[in-house]
Amino acid sequence: MIVIILTGQAILKSNICVQEGSVIRKIISATLTAAVAGLLMVQSSVTAEDAPRKGRAYYEQRGEVIWEVPTTEKVIALTFDDGPDPDDTAQILDLLKLYEAKATFFLVGNKVERFPELVKREVEEGHELANHTYTHTYFKRNGSVSKLKQDIQRAEEVIYAASGQKCRLFRPPGGFYNEKLIQMARSEGYAVVMWSWHQDTRDWSSPGVDKIVNKVLGNTRNGDIVLFHDYVEGKGQTANALKEILPELKKRGFRFVTVSELLTYGKMNPVKKLRTPDIHP
Repeated sequence: MIVIILTGQAILKSNICVQEGSVIRKIISATLTAAVAGLLMVQSSVTAEDAPRKGRAYYEQRGEVIWEVPTTEKVIALTFDDGPDPDDTAQILDLLKLYEAKATFFLVGNKVERFPELVKREVEEGHELANHTYTHTYFKRNGSVSKLKQDIQRAEEVIYAASGQKCRLFRPPGGFYNEKLIQMARSEGYAVVMWSWHQDTRDWSSPGVDKIVNKVLGNTRNGDIVLFHDYVEGKGQTANALKEILPELKKRGFRFVTVSELLTYGKMNPVKKLRTPDIHP
């Protein structure tokens, strides 16, 4: 609804102008008509372009996207994106084995083709494999769902060839998503998994070992999904951070489980209002 309010002073001035002649009266009429038309155009534009979009609460309540799992159990899921990598992934697997921790690896297909032996090792040591596209494709709002679907399918094929396993979890690179992407992924048999916003380590930006450690240890809660990367420019930072994170969280009584196992501990809790996270690789 558009409401136009004219003050007493404005009405008085308009009356005076009208009394002065028909020319001024026509100017006033044209001006008011243009103003109302402009307001209506603005109102129409806002309605079309800025209508509320579906966000985290909508998808979380429907169980269509997972950010974390409300639970009273002291369990968390460590996740690693963008691998495998012969340096980082190998070090991380050594540490996970040392501390009896299980994790979920969101694999990039073209790297799986280069390092299939690491994928086999992940399976042999009890970790979970997940799909992170073949080329690490970012999906923008108006992007092609069909192209992304092909990228996901290609990744699925090479992961299966390397491991003999079919992935059932998918994480869109950078965290970009919309309704079309979510429904496409679900139609392909995937659950869409993000991460706890308070557990985004941003290790891909090489922030330093201390910042990664403090981010995780200072925010850990039951049911968290922690975001790491096993392929980053700052080689070794994630692995070195895990040398401190794993023993400390184990000391606090946390168990490290795969995302699929974490989901079995879920309890329905009201969705809280959360801040919007940064988008990143």
